[in-house]
Amino acid sequence: MRIVVKVGTSTLAHSTGRMNIFLVEELCKVLSDLKNIGHEVILVSSGAIGMGMGKLNIKKRPDDIPTKQAAAAVGQCELMYTYDRLFSQYNHTTAQVLVTGSDMKSEERHRNFENTLNRLLELDALPIINENDTVATDEIVIGDNDTLAAIVSVSVKADLLVLLSDIDGLYTADPRRDKNAVLLKRVENLTPEIMALGEGKGSSLGTGGMKTKLHAAEIATEKGIDMVIANGSDPLKLYDIVKGEDVGTRFIGKK
Repeated sequence: MRIVVKVGTSTLAHSTGRMNIFLVEELCKVLSDLKNIGHEVILVSSGAIGMGMGKLNIKKRPDDIPTKQAAAAVGQCELMYTYDRLFSQYNHTTAQVLVTGSDMKSEERHRNFENTLNRLLELDALPIINENDTVATDEIVIGDNDTLAAIVSVSVKADLLVLLSDIDGLYTADPRRDKNAVLLKRVENLTPEIMALGEGKGSSLGTGGMKTKLHAAEIATEKGIDMVIANGSDPLKLYDIVKGEDVGTRFIGKK
């Protein structure tokens, strides 16, 4: 199975912006084991800006582009160094791929992106992808890593897309405000009623929310790719998700 896993800033980092070391180590262990089983794995990882904020002692997420880009430049180093060190312990080779919106909009560059990813998988590498926040501007950003993960899934013809975040899945209402909110286990069709559930806000560190996740579901399921939204606090859940068990919310790809 070819699997794309996206992990959000709220999962990777504490509220201080500093890395959640225990969780990141557990995630790398599980992804390494999934590769050992025989699955192909691509990781789309947020966290560069958040971790850069931590290292630069920036307490509040910056509003201006230069500071965001500076934080991303610092944070990307720590992020990739950590991933490379941890995956190397389990004898897996990582590859960093940074992209911008213009890379996805250009037919030639998008084709080169697809060719590179497919060749990395053929070489048994584990691609780690992030939007290139260091050079992106408002005019050329993809916007969020949920959308990027869906684009990656379509580009490599993945079998499964998993979005790990700080939420359990898609609810009928905001569970923080409505005690009667029900977790939807399976979504067969992205109806207007389902799409209307995506009006929540993202985390204080990340940029996404349920709206971006539902947009990712639109992109992935339209191409026949199943997508799961699940809480990333326990990476061991990935085993059950890959087996097709009811964890989080599974959006069924159109066949």
